[in-house]
Amino acid sequence: MASSIDVLITKLNNYIGFTGFMGIGIAFLLCFAVFLLDYLSFAAKKKIKDETRLKEESEARINNSVTDEGPISQGRAAGDPEIIIVGAGVAGAALACSLGKDGRRVLVIERDLSEPDRIVGELLQPGGYLKLVELGLEDCVEGIDAQRVYGYGLFKDDKRTKVSYPLENYRSDVSGRSFHNGRFIQRMRVKAAKTPNVRLEQGTVTSLIEENGTVKGVNYKTKVGKQITAYAPLTIVCDGCCSNLRRSLCNPKVDIPSSFVALVLKNCQLPYPNHGHVILANPSPILMYPISSFETRCLVDIPGRQKVPSIPTGEMAQYLKTVVLPQLPSEVHGAFISAIEEGDIKVATNRSMPATPCSTPGAILLGDAFNMRHPLTGGGMTVALSDIVVLRKLLKPLDDLNDAAGLNEYLEVFYSLRKPVASTINTLAGALYKVFTASDDQARAELRQACFDYLSLGGVFSNGPVALLSGLNPKPLTLVMHFFAVAIYGVGRLLLPFPSLKRAFIGGKLIMDATGIIFPIVKAEGIKQMVFPVSIDSIL
Repeated sequence: MASSIDVLITKLNNYIGFTGFMGIGIAFLLCFAVFLLDYLSFAAKKKIKDETRLKEESEARINNSVTDEGPISQGRAAGDPEIIIVGAGVAGAALACSLGKDGRRVLVIERDLSEPDRIVGELLQPGGYLKLVELGLEDCVEGIDAQRVYGYGLFKDDKRTKVSYPLENYRSDVSGRSFHNGRFIQRMRVKAAKTPNVRLEQGTVTSLIEENGTVKGVNYKTKVGKQITAYAPLTIVCDGCCSNLRRSLCNPKVDIPSSFVALVLKNCQLPYPNHGHVILANPSPILMYPISSFETRCLVDIPGRQKVPSIPTGEMAQYLKTVVLPQLPSEVHGAFISAIEEGDIKVATNRSMPATPCSTPGAILLGDAFNMRHPLTGGGMTVALSDIVVLRKLLKPLDDLNDAAGLNEYLEVFYSLRKPVASTINTLAGALYKVFTASDDQARAELRQACFDYLSLGGVFSNGPVALLSGLNPKPLTLVMHFFAVAIYGVGRLLLPFPSLKRAFIGGKLIMDATGIIFPIVKAEGIKQMVFPVSIDSIL
């Protein structure tokens, strides 16, 4: 009896000692965090002052170019475009519609105006839908058999849970939308072509025209092969993930984290109707969501380090049946096998690229040509539409775009204004993909399980992360808070009810792994802009 009491006392002493050690460690981290926040606060305030001064100088320059008779003519014909947009995908078409409505003369040049057949860009988050409404383009999701999406189903091993978008405070039409990407783009293009002041042409832009470091327009070849030169004060390049013009404007750092193997499942009954489905499979996640009233998209992720099985040899079909099928919910097995046997299997490379500011006067990058993230969270269109809202507001008060240097200085503010939405979605996409990817490392496996269990708690534990993911609450600091809350939750699961040296070691490594995942992404996005984001209301 006495021996048992001694053992219990020893364990309690060890627990108290360990708790005290952890308390000291946490206190040290808090002190460091306060010091870091003070430093970043000083740097951010200085940056805001610089940006405000830049805005005032730019406005003064614009005001000086206006006389009582109106803007001073720069010698351009009334019909010449003020803005050239390269690419008429989601970003290009939406931007053309918005600028045309504002009275801008816009020339849009698209390489191929036929309906695209893509396997990404099929899920618009609720935050993206709200941006679509703000641009007056919400009718573009009508008439294409788009499906409403209200949240996600999460699956891991034999467990499943459902997390919903926090839509209680929004009007009834606000939700996610999933659809055929090509149908959505065609609706946007038709809308752009019918917008006053917008001219939509099919052609291939071969080069930018530069004079003394300033972009003056583009050279492009029409559908019939005619070479044309078009001039405009501002050229906006949004020609997609495989942009031919990106390198003319920045030094891109494109990463290839994985590939998607895509199938369309016919008449598939998903476990959670009108929800996206994320299966935490091995080696990496599998996504499923409806794209029409009778079709479901299935995307099987294959990490970049793993060789993609060959489709023509039948290796891919075998891989899908033996490796992927057993990990899917039983409800979709029949439709999945039928899709494999139909043989319509496609593979697409996923790309990730941090936003690199474009400092070339007369030109700016937008959309996937400018910024990409892993498509796991379906945030690409939300980021692009949010960027368009910001850019449109910046351009609206400018009567004349011909002052290239002044316009470039003014547009530099764009890179700070876009940060809250873009950084939140970019960081979450990169972090979640790494957390959701299977690993033989025990600490990483514990972090993956902790993330699933944390979201399964519901309430604020799921509403917070889902609001971030959906673009409804784009706050980078809230994202970092939830990410480390998941890590601390994982450590708590390891240490309770009584810690051991092995569990403490795994918990410490879990925190290190979490830090190693989130900090490089935050650094790439820009720490100051994420911690102290600038709102457009403070600039305009």
